[in-house]
Amino acid sequence: MRSVFFLSAVLAGLTACAPLSIYHQPGVSVTRLNTDRTDCEVAALRDAPVANQIRRHPPTFVPGPLVCDANGNCFRRPGYWVSGGYYTVDVNANLRGRVENICMAQRGYQPVSIPRCSEAVKRAAPPRSTQRLPQLTEASCAIRYDDGSWQIVNPVSAN
Repeated sequence: MRSVFFLSAVLAGLTACAPLSIYHQPGVSVTRLNTDRTDCEVAALRDAPVANQIRRHPPTFVPGPLVCDANGNCFRRPGYWVSGGYYTVDVNANLRGRVENICMAQRGYQPVSIPRCSEAVKRAAPPRSTQRLPQLTEASCAIRYDDGSWQIVNPVSAN
């Protein structure tokens, strides 16, 4: 149980450090973005449904140990095979992602990756979720909130 909690905490920490990857179209409301993305995800799932295949890693042979007696007579005990295990692959996952990207592009969105804001910018920005997608600049950055929402900030440079 402790390791599950630790793993969850590590994954949450890595997510907080990762850039915000979203579809973007300046001026569109986040509600509209979410609706369009859901529509495109459903269409992609319809057009490229989950197609799981069960696959197998190759087995590994473990040779038996070499056993020698006091007279120096040696022989090898029989070895054995260890199963490589099974795994599942959704062979349509990449196609489904491409179909979703095309759908969103047809609606005017493009995928973007917005870097995480520095602690200084995060402290200076009033905490509020982005409601309408802003025009992005080189200085744009994102703040993630615990509830899953995010804020895109366009810091003003002091020149």
